[in-house]
Order: sequence, then C-alpha cells, then structure tokens
Amino acid sequence: MTEIWFIRHGETSWNREGRLQGWQDIELNDSGREQAAQLAARMATVEQAFDALYSSDLQRAYATAEPISAGLNLRIRTEPGIRERGFGVLEGLDLARIDELAPEAAAARKSRDPNRPIEGGESLGQFQARVIATINDLAQRHTNERILAVTHGGVLDIIWRHASNVALDGPRPVPLLNASINRIGIEGRQWQVLEWADIAHLDMESTSDIVP
Repeated sequence: MTEIWFIRHGETSWNREGRLQGWQDIELNDSGREQAAQLAARMATVEQAFDALYSSDLQRAYATAEPISAGLNLRIRTEPGIRERGFGVLEGLDLARIDELAPEAAAARKSRDPNRPIEGGESLGQFQARVIATINDLAQRHTNERILAVTHGGVLDIIWRHASNVALDGPRPVPLLNASINRIGIEGRQWQVLEWADIAHLDMESTSDIVP
C-alpha cells in the first residue's frame, strides 16, 4: 500500500478574508508561516521515513513545504496536478458577495454539477479528473512507499470524496483545515482514509475550513 500524507497549505490573507483563491498565487500570511513551522516540527518527530515530498506549484503550498523539506532533507518536487481548482472569474471575489458580483459563475460553483463550466475556470468534473489521475500516478510512482504532498482545500475535498465513495454533491462532514495532515492509503486504484484533519501540531486557533 502507498501511504500519502496530504497537507493543506498554511493560512493566507485571502483565507482570512474569505476570498476565493483558485489559481491566484497568494502568499502565506504570518499565521500561515507559523503554521508551516509547527507542521515541520511535527514532521521531524515522525518515526517512519518519507520517500518523497511533493507540492502544488502555487506559492502558498510550496512555502508550506519548504520548512518540511529543510527538516527532513527531502527535495520538493513540484506537481501542478495537485494545485487548487481554477475558479475563473470568481477568483479574488468575497465569498459572501459572489452571488451578486458574478451570479452565473457563482450558481455553477454552488450547483456542484460536474459538467457545468465556470467562465475562465475548470468545471468540477475536470478538476476531479485532474486530481484523481495525478494522485493515482503518484501512488504508482511510489508503490508501497510513504510520501508527503502539500496541496489545497479543494483538492482535499476531492480526495476525501473519492476515498469515501461520496458523490461530488453529497454532504462532507469533515473539515479542510489549514496546515492539517490528512492520510490516505492507496492499493491499486482503491483509496481509503486512514486519518483526517489532524492539527495536533498547531497551537493556534487560526485554522480555516475554507475550500478555495
């Protein structure tokens, strides 16, 4: 079995403000950098060795991976396939106002219809296919190994649903927390959740359950 420890990036100012990030390359804020440092300290205490460290190509994920890389002496391998969903015209908008600012795109996002496009972005189905294909490829590359992957809230949503056999429009009773550890086991094409939303390493109340 391949074991992948998926980590959501640390907090950004846009997380705090409730703005959709998508492919916008937003940096970590001070809380996010502190979360990344605490996460790296936690990783240094894990008894099992990790065989590789991957990160989304967006800087909020890469900056979260950097202290882990230094602490474990693992090179960061950039993987665009685990970047956040492209939200097109919704990116940068306040979640509380997207219905009035971009009603058609906001309705497409809210519908959870896999085939309904968002202007300038990815449909949910395209995003799901990208994430699942990338992770299956990572698992094949690292058969029976343990790896780390720093990614985004939307990606974690797809991962949890696929591993739990929950539809894209079904309820998700688990959070998607900044700097959280979320462990998945993969055997062939079968995924299972081993542990979810572990933030025992954080001593702050700045974790954010925001998907963008």
